[in-house]
Amino acid sequence: MLTSELINHNMPRLKLQDSVAKAKQLINDYKLTHLPVVSANNYLGLISEDDLLDVEEEKIPIELIQENLLNVCLFNDLHFLNAVNFCNQYESNIVPIVNRSNEFIGIITSIDLLKAMGDFAGGNEIGGLIILEMEKTQFSISEISRIVESNDCTILHLNTTTNPLSGILSVTLHLNRKEIASLVATFERYEYEVKYHFGNQYYEDKTDINYKNLMNYLNL
Repeated sequence: MLTSELINHNMPRLKLQDSVAKAKQLINDYKLTHLPVVSANNYLGLISEDDLLDVEEEKIPIELIQENLLNVCLFNDLHFLNAVNFCNQYESNIVPIVNRSNEFIGIITSIDLLKAMGDFAGGNEIGGLIILEMEKTQFSISEISRIVESNDCTILHLNTTTNPLSGILSVTLHLNRKEIASLVATFERYEYEVKYHFGNQYYEDKTDINYKNLMNYLNL
């Protein structure tokens, strides 16, 4: 999905002739952290709520505080995940989108972005979740896929994050089934650390039941 596909055309924009008072009112009405400023459809930058609040004379036009504009944006042909990074980097709940000629196309709101992220991560799809933790050198997509497929499951989504302090890799598996007890047991037999798992935990196939019975017998 490209950034152009998430543009919200109902959000306001400012012109240089608009007053600071108008900008403050729009910021308040739409619950925004920033507003885009446009001149003859050319994008000039973002004005922040903090910069507007610092202006005491509200009747002056935006043009007189133009030096405060944040000249950042995203192109309309980029993948939408770039917008997630934009919001984090600039602490903004909107992302201005332009074409390669710097013509203003519109903005993406953080709400629309959150919905897109949910769809992208499979939030609307029913299935179990397993979170594994391991050293980076232990990570093997092929082996993880083989273990999942051996339990008649399919990986819908796979995501990895690294703990900045420990360097430990967290691998999140979103699966096509909620009955994941047998898969969790298989990962544990292969000495994977299953940190968390979410699904229908009551499910156990015959192989797992026999395996647990055998372990209980050997421990007698």
